Amino acid sequence: MMWKYTIQVNGMMCGMCESHVNDAVRKAFPVKKVTSSRGRNETTVFAETELDEESLCAAISAAGYDAVGIRKEHWEKRRLFGR
Repeated sequence: MMWKYTIQVNGMMCGMCESHVNDAVRKAFPVKKVTSSRGRNETTVFAETELDEESLCAAISAAGYDAVGIRKEHWEKRRLFGR
């Protein structure tokens, strides 16, 4: 089982902004996957262990963006049968 963190991030204006946020998270934590969407003002992080939410937001803020909210949930990859 993995953890999924969805962080509301303000200030991303372009693809490079998304990359900066993703890189900041990868440098601070051992994550499996991180994606950002400037259109949704959201960064999604998948990790095998629980992450410190305050430190996660701090890493994004240190990159120059506003991490204003975070949601954590258990996540399991679902397989579709027959594919």
